[in-house]
Amino acid sequence: MQTLRVAIAHDYVTQRGGAERVASTLAQAYPGAPLYTALYNSPTTFPEFKTLSISASLLNRVGLFRRNPQLALPLLHFAWSLRRRIDADVVVASSSGWSHAVRVGRKTLKVVYCHNPPRWLYQRDDYLQDRSFPVRGMLRMLAPLLRTWDRKAALTADLYLANSTSVAKRIKRVYNIEAEVLHPPIALSGSGRQVAVEGLSAGFFLTVGRKRGYKGTDQLIDAFRSLPEEELVVVGGSDLELPPNVRVLSDISDAELRWLYRNAKAFTSVSREDFGLSPLEANSFGTPCLLVKAGGFIDSTLEGISGIFFQGASTGELVASIRDFPEQWNEEAIIQHARHFNSDAFLLKLDNSIRGALKKKLTRQGSVLGPRSSSDTNIGIVER
Repeated sequence: MQTLRVAIAHDYVTQRGGAERVASTLAQAYPGAPLYTALYNSPTTFPEFKTLSISASLLNRVGLFRRNPQLALPLLHFAWSLRRRIDADVVVASSSGWSHAVRVGRKTLKVVYCHNPPRWLYQRDDYLQDRSFPVRGMLRMLAPLLRTWDRKAALTADLYLANSTSVAKRIKRVYNIEAEVLHPPIALSGSGRQVAVEGLSAGFFLTVGRKRGYKGTDQLIDAFRSLPEEELVVVGGSDLELPPNVRVLSDISDAELRWLYRNAKAFTSVSREDFGLSPLEANSFGTPCLLVKAGGFIDSTLEGISGIFFQGASTGELVASIRDFPEQWNEEAIIQHARHFNSDAFLLKLDNSIRGALKKKLTRQGSVLGPRSSSDTNIGIVER
């Protein structure tokens, strides 16, 4: 049986986040599959991308854009809509708003794995709250045109997948597309090397996230001002003046991150995440979570087993929840919950969805994809 030619697309590969973890998993699953992106900056993203065949757009020649993709926002749609069509049997676009416009041939199956419809167009209060006045003004001016472009791009997909129930509802509201829910995999191996972070001892609360206003990191820091007996470790960043019991870390290795997950008392977040892989990564080390009951956390957390929720996100409620957080947890039950979100399960479900979509596409076209029969739709998942 021949294996289909698969290509991967991702908005831009310039940072370390959950979407980049998923894009890396997809690319590693199909050896030799090219990865198409608008911008690629090796020093600021995961090292795994160095082993891939990456094709960036012409915008990548501008160093300022590579270092800060937000500056390229008015131009990023050109990086996809003007690009040459991809020659492959299947293109999987890992998208938060740009790569779902990737151009493909008439017989190519186009699959979009959506992390979220573009936040800067449809959740602007979240996205713009910590942006400069020029950026906010520019996006307000461009938003109507970009929304029109974005909705047309979404409708070019043969199959639309959402990473959570919350995102599927947004896709329906924004694009009127019924998206199938496929939860992303944990990509950080729990069995890898661990390196202790100097100056820390086990028993701290941990939060992980890029420095974005909607991530709620500053609210967590404010809560811990009232909790001098507890310690918070922030992986990401903050512009606040820090109390003595809060430590901010940046540019840490995966080995250090594993140690932090393993030695934390709990992972905590008040962010209304689209899905949120970090709590599950913590769970894979047996660490429970304390999370706001919202967004993708509802899909990924088994309350009472892998963590607990608090209903509101006020500082007072958060302080009370931290003080009342249980000391005793079933570590093995937490790890077992996390195992449901492994890469093999994700890729198997993706394979089934792609095969079903291929059969529908071939039936509609009344033709055969390349030299293969309509039953020859195994994409050859690599066993791990």
